[in-house]
Amino acid sequence: MPDPATYRPAPGSIPEAPGVYRFSDAHGRVIYVGKAKSLRQRLNSYFADLVHLHPRTRQMVTTAAHVEWTVVATEVEALQLEYNWIKEFDPRFNVRYRDDKTYPVLAVTLHEEYPRLHVYRGPRRKGVRYFGPFAHAWAIRETLDLLLRVFPARTCSGGVFRRHGQMGRPCLLGYIDKCSAPCVGRVTADEHRAIVEDFCDFLAGRTDHLIRQLDRRMAEASETLEFEKAARLRDDIGALRRAMERQAVVLGDGTDADVVAFAQDELEAAVQIFHVRGGRVRGQRGWVIDKVEPTDTAQLVERFLTQFYGEQAALAEAADDASQPVPREILVPELPPNVDTLADWLCRLRGSRVQVRVPQRGDKRALAETVARNAAEAFARHKLRRAGDLTARSAALQEIQDALGLDTAPLRIECVDVSHVQGSDVVASLVVFEDGLARRSEYRRFEIRGGAGRASIEGSVASEERSSAGADHRRGGADGGDVAAIAQVVRRRFKRYLAETGGGTGPEPDLAEPGAHRPGIDPATGRPRKFAYPPNLLVVDGGQPQVEAAADVLAELGITDVAVCGLAKRLEEVWLPADPDPVILSRTSEGLYLLQRVRDEAHRFAITYHRQRRSAGMTASVLDGVPGLGPARRTALLKHFGSVRKLKAAGVDEIAALPGFGPRTAAAVHAALHAQESP
Repeated sequence: MPDPATYRPAPGSIPEAPGVYRFSDAHGRVIYVGKAKSLRQRLNSYFADLVHLHPRTRQMVTTAAHVEWTVVATEVEALQLEYNWIKEFDPRFNVRYRDDKTYPVLAVTLHEEYPRLHVYRGPRRKGVRYFGPFAHAWAIRETLDLLLRVFPARTCSGGVFRRHGQMGRPCLLGYIDKCSAPCVGRVTADEHRAIVEDFCDFLAGRTDHLIRQLDRRMAEASETLEFEKAARLRDDIGALRRAMERQAVVLGDGTDADVVAFAQDELEAAVQIFHVRGGRVRGQRGWVIDKVEPTDTAQLVERFLTQFYGEQAALAEAADDASQPVPREILVPELPPNVDTLADWLCRLRGSRVQVRVPQRGDKRALAETVARNAAEAFARHKLRRAGDLTARSAALQEIQDALGLDTAPLRIECVDVSHVQGSDVVASLVVFEDGLARRSEYRRFEIRGGAGRASIEGSVASEERSSAGADHRRGGADGGDVAAIAQVVRRRFKRYLAETGGGTGPEPDLAEPGAHRPGIDPATGRPRKFAYPPNLLVVDGGQPQVEAAADVLAELGITDVAVCGLAKRLEEVWLPADPDPVILSRTSEGLYLLQRVRDEAHRFAITYHRQRRSAGMTASVLDGVPGLGPARRTALLKHFGSVRKLKAAGVDEIAALPGFGPRTAAAVHAALHAQESP
């Protein structure tokens, strides 16, 4: 473990003034930024006995190789400078506060002249009011569709709004009175804004006031004999009340059921259960359980129903509770193999008939899908909590260090995975995790083409690598295989690393010297170049052959400070180079969980890229040989229509309307797309 005393500033050199400090590692990368009222007091605390430091702080000071500071006049300046540095350098040891991009919200663009209502995911923006987050986008759209009857505000995009303004006629929503059509001047900007403000008031909870106001207007319309207006207002009041009650009543009156759903992986499972009594959701529960053996959904259903309702019956008996511990109906995703026996046992607990079944259609099927989404989200949140917990991440890194015999904790982990279909469209991915968290900005994609090893990172190919890729192909056998692809990826990734850092040649720079050149750091931005930062641990998806191939490439390149391991899917074994036996980590190990997350993320990223390449390849094969249609025009077609299916549904005139396409080229494209349909 590195000793922080090697870079501790000289006694008395640290000022007592307020300021901002930053720790950098041996590669010159900023890993932590902080501020202090007294720089001397704060920085001296980092160089205390390592035993007394927080585990995360201990990891930071033993990773760092240099510390520097900037003195400021006030604490306000220190706060601003700290914010700027964190934003600029994105230090891995600083807590990162990011907007939730998972759950959808209902956004109201109040900053626009004609505010828009729409479903939105992403970071918050000024001038926009948000309602939510909600669990599902479809729930927002259904509620919005219901409320547009009462609040006919604009929901279209800017392009659609401008286009209909130019045409002088509204869209469909304008004709069916679900939009006040400000694009064609049916209402003024002030009148439209008033509609939007009433909509915001309703969602903010001021519902009683709006309903009373509509009741009063309905009564006034009746008194003046405006019966059509009164009927319209009556329907609006009904729509508002349905929107208020929509989430409460889910099934028909008298329905007595429990709805169960699961989300799972190889080691854990999440279960969600909704209790429906009298047609309304009366409660919701959720658990996350560990799997002690491979278990499918049907087996999970059996074990859960047995344990849950057995416990409920025991609790009801102990408390002398007259309520039924088991409902009349239990809706599950799959039937267990001995469903009749289980149903008989539940009937005895209840004292009357109990039905266990899988919903097939209607409201019960829709509710079962809702519960399944809740289970999936609960499982994802559970994983994020484990990944987001600093103590768990520190424990995971420490467990990996101990299990693999590493000198330091693997604060930066990179993982390589390969994706293909029977050797075609072979691609690979490289994902990066720092301090146990994914760093998506540093993900890389590789395209591997044939035995010659003509590959590219983000579309660029280094010609000097082609000859070595041929050796990688021979190492993998006649067809190359995953072993050859992993060898190519590792070779190219670390050749770029050596090229961008000078290959480790020359004297070490003095990082304490102002203006010192740091290898691998872009002097214009102060950020590391793409491949200038090496991992502490390289993980490959596979067993011993894949690990040996990666280790051989690193040894050939002279890189000795990067550890290599492989994670095999079948039994989740960890393989090390030149070790005939795998390392077995406990299933409850945080270290194994982190390695699985890294491996699964690399697998997801590789499959996503492979599907993109395969889709582009199919499009190119369909349009190959069309006269006058080159790569640029093929790309333009896909970009405009979005998919081959939509392009195939387009007519000749629609294709010819694109810039650069004439009637002759459009006819040739249309004929090529429909050639296979001809008898």
